Amino acid sequence: MRIAPHPDPLAETILSLPALQSPGSHGVTLSGWRERTRTGVVPALGPLLELAPAGPGEYLPEVFTHATGVTLEEGLDHTWSLPRRQWMADLRATDQLRPRAPRWIHALHHGDREWGSLVRQALSRYHAVAIAPYWAQLTAAAHSDRGSRAVTLADAGVDGLMSTLHPAIRWTSPVLHVPCASDADLRLPGSGVLLVPTFFWPRPLALVDNADPERPLVLRYPIALDLANCRALWAQPALTGPDGGLAALLGTTRARARVLRAVENPASTSELALRTGISDATASHHASVLRAARLVTTRREGSGVRHELTPLGRALLGHL
Repeated sequence: MRIAPHPDPLAETILSLPALQSPGSHGVTLSGWRERTRTGVVPALGPLLELAPAGPGEYLPEVFTHATGVTLEEGLDHTWSLPRRQWMADLRATDQLRPRAPRWIHALHHGDREWGSLVRQALSRYHAVAIAPYWAQLTAAAHSDRGSRAVTLADAGVDGLMSTLHPAIRWTSPVLHVPCASDADLRLPGSGVLLVPTFFWPRPLALVDNADPERPLVLRYPIALDLANCRALWAQPALTGPDGGLAALLGTTRARARVLRAVENPASTSELALRTGISDATASHHASVLRAARLVTTRREGSGVRHELTPLGRALLGHL
């Protein structure tokens, strides 16, 4: 059993489409994200709403949820390189579970280049509006969740880990029960299970690679977040202008990047100055920028202060 280090950009993009169309989905936890995303969605993205519709029991195209890439382009490349038999298996499931699906979805599964190009471009444009602005926050939350899961696995073993993933998942060693649209028994001859966090799908989602039985079963599980964490998760980046975001963080000399890396081990302002070779005043200024970007927290300690990385800061540090 393995735990993915991050969510999958393509799967999150596809799984977010039903949530975008369903105001009641996820309660109020997605309300801010849904409102901002809807203002940025253009009519040209309409086919995506048909590709992944809202509503209980609707079938989503699994060919778009098998990838576990680091970037959206990697996921799209993986999807379009899938064997034709896997696209056909997905089409058969679509015909069975969604008999009134638009005809263009059939053309897409049969390899129609025009529809393939249109869908790929639409997914890239939608991802840029709905997912990319929040990816650092999503990655940080997933990193934090992975750490807690690893601790549970170390303390309580596989039984303890599986019993805490989701109320709908039932683990009766050696059988894993996951709710699905139809009953089926799957045997995993040593291929294992890959746990992947998801933010937009409210239920567990078990996926088997039809083209490669040697690949592990992918079990996507929803990350449970309280309302306060959700509001922070979907908040717009604190610094967004030409002087904000990574530009403000890195600066022209990458001094702030060095300060961020120096905070990997908690430090006072003077310790940051010593580690990076800058003055106390400059270290304090950089720490303030990092704190405004929610990458560092600062707490009073005696007559001084101590700076520490936030989960978001740790996630970003891994990409610098």
